[in-house]
Amino acid sequence: MVMSERITVVGDGGMGTICAIMLAQNGHAVRLWSAFAEQARQLRTDHENRRFLPGKSFPETLSVVCEPDEAFDGTDWILSAVPTQYVRAVWRRLQDNCPVRVPICSVTKGIENETLLRPSEILLDVLGGQARPVAVLSGPSVAPEIARELPATVAVASSDDEFACHVQQAISRPYFRVYTNPDVIGVELAGATKNVIAIAAGVLDGLQFGVNAKAALLTRGLVEITRLGLAAGAQAETFAGLAGLGDLATTCFSPVSRNRSFGQAIGAGQSVADALKRTEGVVEGVATTTGVVALANQLGVEMPLTQGVYEVLFEGRDIREAIVDLMTRPLRSETEETRRRGV
Repeated sequence: MVMSERITVVGDGGMGTICAIMLAQNGHAVRLWSAFAEQARQLRTDHENRRFLPGKSFPETLSVVCEPDEAFDGTDWILSAVPTQYVRAVWRRLQDNCPVRVPICSVTKGIENETLLRPSEILLDVLGGQARPVAVLSGPSVAPEIARELPATVAVASSDDEFACHVQQAISRPYFRVYTNPDVIGVELAGATKNVIAIAAGVLDGLQFGVNAKAALLTRGLVEITRLGLAAGAQAETFAGLAGLGDLATTCFSPVSRNRSFGQAIGAGQSVADALKRTEGVVEGVATTTGVVALANQLGVEMPLTQGVYEVLFEGRDIREAIVDLMTRPLRSETEETRRRGV
């Protein structure tokens, strides 16, 4: 393990909290920053995050702060765990206090709709393009399962090999194994797009369409994700790995996945608005669907499943009609399509 460090975790959701706990368990002095004063007070009082990880106590070396000027005093590196559509606003609030050149690792999954930037790109954009190492950590990692210390394996990607290895050593636990990966674009795009496919998987669950349909969805969904990633400059291998297929499978099957559960509610007959209201926390895949469709259009990539999800969520299209259209598209060879599209 690396020597004890001072690490700031920005974001008190489930993933931010469990990352803060694991880092503290490894002997680091961790400062968990919350954007909300009342939530910070409750975290300090309860010594646990009862909203997202009830029953998981904070180690003694984990403290909670909420003021920007408390966040980064003496910090060695930062872990950002803010939902994508709030990254820019939160980091604008923190930018004057964030030390120049201090490395940042992002665990956020999504695409900013207005700019089509990935989370790590948003961070650099807000912080003025300062020269600092940036990493992204992603993979099949449902926070409540990690909190129960059930085995999980993820990937950390960075163009700075030294920082990627540093994060790997700092956060790895006997139940949390971290691999390094040089493909930042692929790891981030895989983490974003799998949430869209997970909504579709939930819809199938709500409709009780069975495992055949769900297996086909995952397979064809991975093709779409890979197709987009290659067009954006990612490496194909990433999408067959932890950040790609691994995270996709977990999110599409996990009973606690917010994206899958939201889709299931829609498939069972709830409106989009009602399903969102009844979901605890942010359903990243909803906003991400808009960004993925826009990015696919920009890059000239065909993504029929993602387009179908978009039409159901934002254009009021009937779910069963969308599925029929997908199932009756022109018949073709799977292998010829793969060779033709490079996927």
